[in-house]
Amino acid sequence: MQSRRRVPTQQPTTKQIRGFNPKAFLTSTGVGRTILHYGPKQPIFSQGEHANAVFYIQEGRVRLSVISKQGKEATISLLGPGDFAGEGCLASDHPVRLSTATTVTDCSVLKIGKKEMARALHNEHSLSDVFVAYVVERYNRTQADLVDQLFNSSEKRLARALLILARFGKEGAPDTVVPQVSQETLAEMVGTTRSRVNFFMNKFRKLGFIDYNGSLKVYSSLLSVVLHE
Repeated sequence: MQSRRRVPTQQPTTKQIRGFNPKAFLTSTGVGRTILHYGPKQPIFSQGEHANAVFYIQEGRVRLSVISKQGKEATISLLGPGDFAGEGCLASDHPVRLSTATTVTDCSVLKIGKKEMARALHNEHSLSDVFVAYVVERYNRTQADLVDQLFNSSEKRLARALLILARFGKEGAPDTVVPQVSQETLAEMVGTTRSRVNFFMNKFRKLGFIDYNGSLKVYSSLLSVVLHE
């Protein structure tokens, strides 16, 4: 009687057993990945320098700004946990940084080398899903910012900037206490003067929409300013 030959079964790899976890990838060190810690007002990268890494903000807030050829500086965005910075380096036609990233608070940031990020996005679909969703959200926010600048009053623009700082609309509970941001920075974001920002901040406080005395608190009632026609 002919005996059957037993074919050895292939053991699943660790990757097949556990699968790729984007959250673990973005919160731990590894090949091409380093966690960096910064204090407030420290540069992560600067406009014009060689772009060779993507940064993922784990904790803290980061300010993105640009400087014109005439030397005028403008704040274009404030980023927080779960946001990427410097992702433009993945485009082959952007060899240098187009903006400057500076910490607003204490920050923990994952630095991912350009080659490692490109490799992971190509091989791990779960990570590319997370990244594409972020890029689309960032694009939509940029479009909304443009509409805001074109059609809304400076009062509405300030209210929207404060709500974004408090991360209203993000997953999870919003932060009612937000990092202290200077009125000069808010004025740059809104496209108005510091005196106008000061006027509206006092107005919002009197109406109970915000509170600031050492720390800035933003309440959901501020949404009424944005939604009011």
